[in-house]
Amino acid sequence: MVLITGGAGFIGSNLVQYWIHTTQDVAVNVDILTYAGNLHNLAAVIGNPRHIFLRADIGDTEAISRILAKHRPNAVVNLAAESHVDRSIHDPDAFIQTNVVGTLRLLKAVHAYWSTLTGSERDEFRFLHVSTDEVYGSLDEADAPPFRETTAYAPNSPYAASKAASDHLVRAWHRTYGLPALTTNCSNNYGPYQFPEKLIPLVIRRALAGESLPVYGDGQNIRDWLYVGDHCAALRGVLERGRPGETYNVGAANERTNLEVLHRLCDLLDEGKPRRDGKSYREQITFVKDRPGHDRRYAIDAGKITNELGWKPAETFESGLRKTIRWYLENQEWVANVTSEAYRDWIALNYGGYGERAGSA
Repeated sequence: MVLITGGAGFIGSNLVQYWIHTTQDVAVNVDILTYAGNLHNLAAVIGNPRHIFLRADIGDTEAISRILAKHRPNAVVNLAAESHVDRSIHDPDAFIQTNVVGTLRLLKAVHAYWSTLTGSERDEFRFLHVSTDEVYGSLDEADAPPFRETTAYAPNSPYAASKAASDHLVRAWHRTYGLPALTTNCSNNYGPYQFPEKLIPLVIRRALAGESLPVYGDGQNIRDWLYVGDHCAALRGVLERGRPGETYNVGAANERTNLEVLHRLCDLLDEGKPRRDGKSYREQITFVKDRPGHDRRYAIDAGKITNELGWKPAETFESGLRKTIRWYLENQEWVANVTSEAYRDWIALNYGGYGERAGSA
């Protein structure tokens, strides 16, 4: 049995479904259901006897302790987090509370539970903390070597700083208290069920609505793009074969500038859902003021997880992007359900006057 925190969010809901479909384990899914986590993400497994959903906050030590004692998982995967850089700039307190204080309290509850285990249950237990490549800072040179597990931390946003702090807490709980913990640092995920504040689903939604497609700065910021299904396979591999105390970077070697991503998205939408006026969605691209502290480039060296655990991404950027666009085009009802006043307020806050319609589509 595995306990997955944040299991109603983007990566979490994909991991829950992956776990149910590829193992015989029971998945206990703990989520507080904030704006980015909702039960619509779990429609495919609601009612499945091997999926147990429980609404709880990882910062509620008593609630988490009761859940652990009742269900007795042999692994905990921590995906519960505030995860959007722009939101962290405008409201850093929430990120410290969830990502730092929440992780601290979760570690205390898990350590207390693990301390009660004996024999093979104790030996086989694992705690997997899922983090981000943003803790490493920015690669400002185009030819700088990609991040490795030994790269020094240099977070540049409140979000990245909060995740860096949580990573250090997990390391401390392993080194000081012996908790069999592992950490993964992944590159930019994309795929089904991603809340439409992130670049790819944001562009798809706004393109179809005939709205402008905002690009920060000059659009030359580079990210390594990882399809969420590949990430889920990597997490399973780390949980089953990773060495406690180790960190594993997870990336797909798919470096693209933000503008390249937008151009490819527009081209694929031109194929799959052409504008009624026959023009390209590229005409809706609008450059907006860059956000503060915008890291120039992220790149992941995934050699360790490949060499030690045999994991490699199955999707190319092209195949993953096509799957993602197809899913969003076929699941417009889901987009409508998760799009709320909170989403529209976020658009107004971050893009100001750039929310005007850009033409008929």
